[in-house]
Amino acid sequence: MNPPDDPPTGLIAGVRAVGREPSPERAGQRWGFGAFLLVEAVFILSAVFITAVASTNGTDLFGSVAFILIGSMVPTVLAAAVAVVITRLRGNGPLVDLRLSWNWADVKIGLKLGLLGMVLTYLAALIWSRIVGSDNATSAIGELVDGAALPLGAAVAMFLYVCFLGPICEELIYRGLLWGAIERQGWSQWAAFVLTTLIFAASHLEPLRTSLLIVVALPIGIARLITRRLTASVVAHVVNNFLPGLTLLLVSLGAMPG
Repeated sequence: MNPPDDPPTGLIAGVRAVGREPSPERAGQRWGFGAFLLVEAVFILSAVFITAVASTNGTDLFGSVAFILIGSMVPTVLAAAVAVVITRLRGNGPLVDLRLSWNWADVKIGLKLGLLGMVLTYLAALIWSRIVGSDNATSAIGELVDGAALPLGAAVAMFLYVCFLGPICEELIYRGLLWGAIERQGWSQWAAFVLTTLIFAASHLEPLRTSLLIVVALPIGIARLITRRLTASVVAHVVNNFLPGLTLLLVSLGAMPG
């Protein structure tokens, strides 16, 4: 029998084991939903502040390389940093509270679910673009980059953010901090999975894409659900974002049409 901290062998076995195993203890954690709400407020207010400063200075919001990079990256990175600080000040630190312990089995599960998510995302995006129309089938970051001829350094920085830094930060916030807040209430792992999936999709503030983002989030959330650690969901998120990130890089460089 597998110990509680080790994921069961196989994805199906992992899903079946979720309801049978007790939720991890949250000893020493003195933060909850209030911490998540604070982090979300930091994200939204920083994005509004950056946009307001740029507009006040007469910046072309869709043509400024600096605004594209700062506006895309800073709010998410800042929010994730606040989440980490909260766990240090009000808990046991991010490694314990956000379940960041390393496990090669988690990496393998994350890779499998990330590849599955990549296929599901591609199929869902095809259906979604047919429903909303190709003119509306783009993300907020895609709209910023569309038509902007980014220099090589900026394009590579955006690629690294979309594929690596962004997924890590989002996992710290949603399947780390938010998931931990839900667990602290004593709710089931399935409740944490469902709530974090829905809130993750809605928090992107792109109403038209919410249904697509729910599909994107499902394999990532399952990785967190069956391993009970963040490594698997981070890996799944990174893999799932690779093709969109590569496409964004090629579009921003003018190597392919948007």
